[in-house]
Amino acid sequence: MKQVLGRKQTSKNSDWLYAVSHIEELISPAEVERYAAEAVAEIKAATAGKRAAYAWSGGKDSIVLAKLCEEAGVTTGFFAYCDLDYPAFVEWVKANKPAGVQMLHTGYGLDWLYRHQNLIFAEGALGQRWHQISQRGPFTRMFFENGLDLLLMGHRKIDGNNCGSGGYIRKNSGETRFSPLRDWPHEALLGYIHYHGLALPPIYGWKDGWVQGTHAWPEREFCSEDIMKGYREVYEIDPGIVIRAAQKIPSARRFLETGVVA
Repeated sequence: MKQVLGRKQTSKNSDWLYAVSHIEELISPAEVERYAAEAVAEIKAATAGKRAAYAWSGGKDSIVLAKLCEEAGVTTGFFAYCDLDYPAFVEWVKANKPAGVQMLHTGYGLDWLYRHQNLIFAEGALGQRWHQISQRGPFTRMFFENGLDLLLMGHRKIDGNNCGSGGYIRKNSGETRFSPLRDWPHEALLGYIHYHGLALPPIYGWKDGWVQGTHAWPEREFCSEDIMKGYREVYEIDPGIVIRAAQKIPSARRFLETGVVA
């Protein structure tokens, strides 16, 4: 295997596109299957005798995780979404999610965003709140509401995620999470997607899609210093999002009124 991608935070979208288009030069099917076999074995061992499910975001990591979980006999998953997600992404999820994935609407929408306008395109410590709002919180809710013993995650260290000791994170609340992909390099993940012919959501074809990932539109990164830049990028993806937001959010209305869209 040849690694050309580093940590998510330092790899440009063009780097990802290069890796995708040259993936057969970077990793072989046999190398990919070795990663997969080890992960499946870990999942089987971790879930034996337990009520387990996996967290599914619709992104590249969770798409691979779902296939590995299915092979290991874990067929239940959970997907959290809200009215601030890109409509095209949610429609793709409905058409392509694994049969065992249950959808949970978290309740967030424009009324909530109006009360938390400081989170629009926020980064740093403030931006980290999105992870609790859109991922950590909903998945914790799913864990306890469904009486799970273990929640499998698609987290990987190279993305900067905390994967705990040996892949386990055990919280004082009783929640336990396990990340079987924790040591996978990006090339192994992309190789699995390529060799298994897995479909990806439209987000990866949008501007900086490989860097942005499957976030709701107000979570868009690298726009905190220029909020108009954020709206411009969202508008280019789906004008309707900004037009609807302008009915409640002053900054979105200002974007449309200043003619930035011309």
